[in-house]
Amino acid sequence: MLSRKSRKKKGKNPEPGWLTRLARGKRKFVAHVRLKGAIGMERPFSPSLSMAGIEDTLEAAFAIPGLAAVAFSINSPGGSPVQSTLIYSRIRQLSEETGVKVLVFCEDVAASGGYLLAMAGDEVFADRSSIVGSIGVISAGFGFTGALKKVGVERRVYTAGANKSVLDPFLPEKKEDVDHLRSLQLDVHEAFKDIVRARRADKLKGDEKELFSGLFWSGGKAMELGLVDGIGSLHTTLRERFGDDVIIRTVDARSGLSLRKLLVPGGGKALQSGVDHAAGTAAGAALERAMTLAEERALWSRYGL
Repeated sequence: MLSRKSRKKKGKNPEPGWLTRLARGKRKFVAHVRLKGAIGMERPFSPSLSMAGIEDTLEAAFAIPGLAAVAFSINSPGGSPVQSTLIYSRIRQLSEETGVKVLVFCEDVAASGGYLLAMAGDEVFADRSSIVGSIGVISAGFGFTGALKKVGVERRVYTAGANKSVLDPFLPEKKEDVDHLRSLQLDVHEAFKDIVRARRADKLKGDEKELFSGLFWSGGKAMELGLVDGIGSLHTTLRERFGDDVIIRTVDARSGLSLRKLLVPGGGKALQSGVDHAAGTAAGAALERAMTLAEERALWSRYGL
């Protein structure tokens, strides 16, 4: 067996591992986080694209030492405007605290709340066939008054507060209720527009009336309108930016129940769902899951997916 001294003479030392090469500054390191799915629609045993579901992942990504950037790939048709804003704000906060640049890559869809998430990027890229935009607010539902009459069911509602039954789907629609809803939508829409204006600044091209109308475009057209900065995929763009030997490490959110959620009082919706089932609410839980799936499916279908 060769001694250490003999081995040194015999040939070169083995190539150091990627952590060693990174520490020596020979390679750039980029953390990658996926933001996928409808926003704020939690289902038992499924990862949630919500602040509660993604916060640990965001913090873990930005906590990695020696980062050249954090890259986000987004594939979302939108959802909760509040959860979208919370995630966006946390990404910007972490970026500013660490001084690490954020690069965003739109995949199939970055629309509505999904596009709001993209605004966290210092630079935003898309595929030519990506669907981008839909800067607007939507509310949808059903009216069942005719169905109740048909089956001979009488709806009885008792409230303390004249407006507690606003937009009840089993009661006839009132103009004043719809006007109130539209007023709320305008407030939410204005907040969305403010974020886009602040982040895209003078990059936006075209009439705001069209840009903020709720329309959506292909990635190529979105670049012409200034909604994204360029056309490119994550790996190709990162190699062009940081070199062919850039290290890309994906930081995944934990799926299912985490120990922390089980131990924190009131935490773990999946656990609570199990308790509810045991208490005899299985039918209600199943209906709620079905409605959530239908609502999520409707969001995707708006963009032909």
